[in-house]
Parts: sequence; structure tokens; C-alpha cells
Amino acid sequence: MSIFQNATFYTTVNHLRDLPPTRAEVAFVGRSNAGKSSAINTLANRTRLAYVSKTPGRTQHINFFDLGNERFMVDLPGYGYAEVPEAVRAHWVELLGRYLQTRQSLIGLILIMDSRHPLKELDWKMLNFFRDTRRPVHILLSKADKLSRQEQNKTLATVKAALKDYPGVSIQLFSSLKKTGVEQVEEVVQAWFASGEADESAEQAED
Repeated sequence: MSIFQNATFYTTVNHLRDLPPTRAEVAFVGRSNAGKSSAINTLANRTRLAYVSKTPGRTQHINFFDLGNERFMVDLPGYGYAEVPEAVRAHWVELLGRYLQTRQSLIGLILIMDSRHPLKELDWKMLNFFRDTRRPVHILLSKADKLSRQEQNKTLATVKAALKDYPGVSIQLFSSLKKTGVEQVEEVVQAWFASGEADESAEQAED
């Protein structure tokens, strides 16, 4: 069974002090119109687990979803937000940045990019910002159904070539509409959780 199938909403937070204690979590992030919420809903095989809005930038908090076995999926605020007050925008930036840099139980990042417009300036900033953590990143080139097969292959190859000097970054095509690429995401995240648990067991054995 998919690790995402039994996902249930756990909590939402707007300040780092309210982050719940977790053992391991995988975060989802992307530009406001990249299809992040749709990807989460598709992976969980649900229609409304994550809020999908016609107005980009509506995910304003950090939302936690319980996957069971002390594993969590985290929906982060989108970046490149829609029209919001500057004070709200500044708060999102600080919340997102500090979470990504300091969250000890964060074991990997799923970065969603629109396959028609990958590697925009803010995507590069996110990759470079998160690179210092030395944790893995898996990129979903979303909305792949809007490209021809030839365009899909070209985009995938182009993004892989652009990120060849970024260790720990993997890339795939994904479509929420066609539900393609789901199994590949599941395999990546399962491997992350398994690796994190193995490292934890090794540390306990040393103690």
C-alpha cells in the first residue's frame, strides 16, 4: 500500500514555536502555481486533502499530515506568492526559510515545478538555499500531461543537465490529472524514510 494512502490532517502552524514533535517528515514546496496541492491530493488519492485554490498563494501556513508510524508529510507555503500584504509575505518567507534550515526531523524535500516553466529564478533560490542542509531533493515536473512525449523527454533531459552538479537531487515527470509518476514518488520517499530510520538505529546502537 502507498505510504500516502492513509494520510490524515494532523495540524497547521503559523509560528515555528508551534511545530509538533515528529520523528521524520518530508516537505512539499513549490511556486504558488506549480500544482503542489494537486500533487499532494493525487499521491494521497484524495480530492480535498490539501486545499486547491484558483488563487495562487492561499497556503499560508505549514500543514502537517500524518502518514502513520511517526512519519509525516508537510505542505509548505508556496513561494512567488499572489497579491498579499507585504507583512504577510515577509512572515511566510521567514517561516519557510527557518523551517527548511532548522527542522531536525525534515529528511527530504519534494520540490514541485511546472514542467512547462521549470527552474525559474525562485526555484534556483530554493535549491541553493536548501543545498546547505545536505538533505535530498526530489523534483516533480508537474503538469506533464500538457506536454507532448517529445517535449516531456526534452524537458526532463534539460533539467537533469542543468542540475548535474547538484548531488542528492533527483528529477521526474509527474501529472496529477493523469496520475502518472505516482509510484516513482512513493519509491523515493519510502527510501528516504527507510534511510532515516536506519541512521537512527545506528545512532542508538552506538549509544
